[in-house]
Amino acid sequence: MSVVSAGVDATPLRDARASRRGDAIFRALTLGAGLLVFVLLAAIAAFLIYKALPAFRHDKSSFWTTKAWFPETTGHFGIAALLFGTVLTSLLALVMAVPVALGVAIYIAEYAPRRLATWLGYLTDLLAAVPSVVYGLWGLWFLLHHLVGLQVFLNHWLGWVPLFGGSHGDVSTFSKSVFGASVILAIMILPIVAAISREVLRQVDPAQKEAALALGATRWEMVRTAVLPPSRPGIISAVMLGLGRALGETIAVALVIGSIDATSWKILPTSGNTIAANIANQFGEAGTVGRSALIASGLVLFVLTLGVNLVARYVIYRSGTAERSAL
Repeated sequence: MSVVSAGVDATPLRDARASRRGDAIFRALTLGAGLLVFVLLAAIAAFLIYKALPAFRHDKSSFWTTKAWFPETTGHFGIAALLFGTVLTSLLALVMAVPVALGVAIYIAEYAPRRLATWLGYLTDLLAAVPSVVYGLWGLWFLLHHLVGLQVFLNHWLGWVPLFGGSHGDVSTFSKSVFGASVILAIMILPIVAAISREVLRQVDPAQKEAALALGATRWEMVRTAVLPPSRPGIISAVMLGLGRALGETIAVALVIGSIDATSWKILPTSGNTIAANIANQFGEAGTVGRSALIASGLVLFVLTLGVNLVARYVIYRSGTAERSAL
């Protein structure tokens, strides 16, 4: 006697088998998508290494310690000044952008009225959609001129700090500088850090916030004790994503930094250069060796960005482990 003739409905069994097949297909698709990411990373790394080998063969000096960049004429070129400028401008951008971005995220998530928070969120997200070339042109023709007074002020009153030291000289020398490039980068990464941090703060369990307020905590004490600690891994991810954007930014930095291959902690009267900006400025006129050298510098930037993300994942993992242990 069949199942149907016995009065038993076989539809649930068929639905269960179809659901299992659907789960298996979805699992296979997600596994393939994850593997595709590793394949793409490996392909990019292999391409960069292959194209960079001719530059290493023609290098007549140390690639890691040489500051000059003359691959076509003298054969002397190195990553020292470019790597220094890349890291310095990115870290300065983080120092300026992260406090403001966190303040914006906390205000939108915890303090602002709902209608105002919605519009502030839209405006913050809109900043992230502005093309980098627009930021660069705006910085070149507007922001740098208005930063001159601030740079002179910092140099005059805080010149004893290595970052702000240097010769007073002509005021015009304070226009293009590492400081100006860092300000542009800070403005560019601020919406990224703020938007991600805002969404992370909104995911906090409302019961934790209500419990803190019920115990007599002020709103700031509630944010500090019940909102920020569980949000730490997400905020770290937002900061690292902003750092990755700052490390790889090209056009905006190329327009405002000055493109001078030098390593100096004095950010106000001194121009510098970064890996991405140097690639943008040099690639069009570079020959065979020059392009290979630029790709070699791109390989360094690729490894640097990958290392930053790995460190971020490790920090997030340790933070999550510590919170689970505390519970």
